[in-house]
Amino acid sequence: MISENRKSKTRVVVLFGGESAEHDVSCVTAAHVLRALDPQKYEVSTVGITRTGQWVHSELPQSADVKSLSAHGPATSANLVFESAPSAASLVVIPLLHGPMGEDGTVQGLLELAHVAYVGSGVLGSAVAMDKSIAKQIMSANGIAQQKFLTLRDTDDTNSAIDRAIKDFGLPIFIKPANMGSSIGVHKVKTRQEAIDALAKAFEYDEWVLVEEAVTGREIEVAVLGNESPRASVPGEIVPSHEFYDYEDKYIGDGAQLLVPAPLSAAEVTEVQQLAIKIYRTLRSDGMARVDFFYEKGKRGFLCNEINTIPGFTPISMYPKLWQASGVSYAELLDELIALALARHAKRRNKTSR
Repeated sequence: MISENRKSKTRVVVLFGGESAEHDVSCVTAAHVLRALDPQKYEVSTVGITRTGQWVHSELPQSADVKSLSAHGPATSANLVFESAPSAASLVVIPLLHGPMGEDGTVQGLLELAHVAYVGSGVLGSAVAMDKSIAKQIMSANGIAQQKFLTLRDTDDTNSAIDRAIKDFGLPIFIKPANMGSSIGVHKVKTRQEAIDALAKAFEYDEWVLVEEAVTGREIEVAVLGNESPRASVPGEIVPSHEFYDYEDKYIGDGAQLLVPAPLSAAEVTEVQQLAIKIYRTLRSDGMARVDFFYEKGKRGFLCNEINTIPGFTPISMYPKLWQASGVSYAELLDELIALALARHAKRRNKTSR
């Protein structure tokens, strides 16, 4: 009987850690996801990627105090994800790899080549969403309102570009790496010299950097779930404890206020939900994403700030909170994401195997 139960379970591999600056965030997220996966439904294992890129078998994190991953024992390759699966059809990978080398389509491409189902967006959707500059250009081409922005490469004349941005956007302005999340490397600057210094710091994370208009508006977020027929959660609102919703507010302190649901009218709720789904589809997202907006009431309305295809799953993260407020528990959310991953994998395999 035990053997039969094991055969009926879906094998789930939680993939976490990674080489990006968001390694710690990934480890904390993994601990919470692992605690929520139902052992009666899933045979769960973990594979960690160290900061130096080693793939290792890892003990199941028992608490959210896990902040980093080290290689204990022999390091190996990505084969760790696949080697113990009885068949690809019964394996789902949950990649909890925030930032570059994980959320940007690289790991998704590896899993596609291995014909393994995985949670979240595919190669194109992941890559587009990770590169905020490309995502903004695509949204502009599709008439989606957003704040003014300028993209710079580390080989550009940054001094003249900053002068142009200050002239067009005014001060303050935001400067951030194009390919990074969790507000890492993001700076709100109020002088030209601060802007020059912030650019140098942002270029430490990426060769492409965004310079953005600072918007005075409410911060509204919507969680989206689904493949071909995505649905949106109730919106939430963030009231930062600092000048903007930074890394400390997101993962360390509890100063930021998370208003769920957001105090919006019924018409505003419908508008932002529909816009979130439009952005989700436009950027080729699958599985899940959190879409972040600024709301300038009485002016430009909802402005899309960015989309995150692997949003945080910590207890103070908005994505699970929004779905809980929409009637989907943490455990139910994971069940649905795994089911969506299997459905998309089966559909893609049917088309590519002809």
